Amino acid sequence: MKTAKSTTTKKAGPTAESFANVWDALADTHEQAANLRARSALMRQITNIVKESNWTQTEAAQHCGVTQPRMNDLLRGRVSRFSLDALVNIATAMGREVHFELQAA
Repeated sequence: MKTAKSTTTKKAGPTAESFANVWDALADTHEQAANLRARSALMRQITNIVKESNWTQTEAAQHCGVTQPRMNDLLRGRVSRFSLDALVNIATAMGREVHFELQAA
């Protein structure tokens, strides 16, 4: 009498995909990732200015022409709540000029 052999197959686990940065991992397209990187960079610079100036959120909001809750979103890094246009306006209200540099990808 023959006995049935138990066979098991190993399933390949998920392969790890690597990305140049977190924005590439989160975005659906290269264009979206570039936009997220630019917004994030502007937000970091604005946050640094607020910290260096020792402003409260209310003071920073007044300097930037936004509400305190909006400033809170910016300082907490909520990138999805800000467009590039809005961030340029905030930086300009702080007396800063925004410059962009294009580099070959």
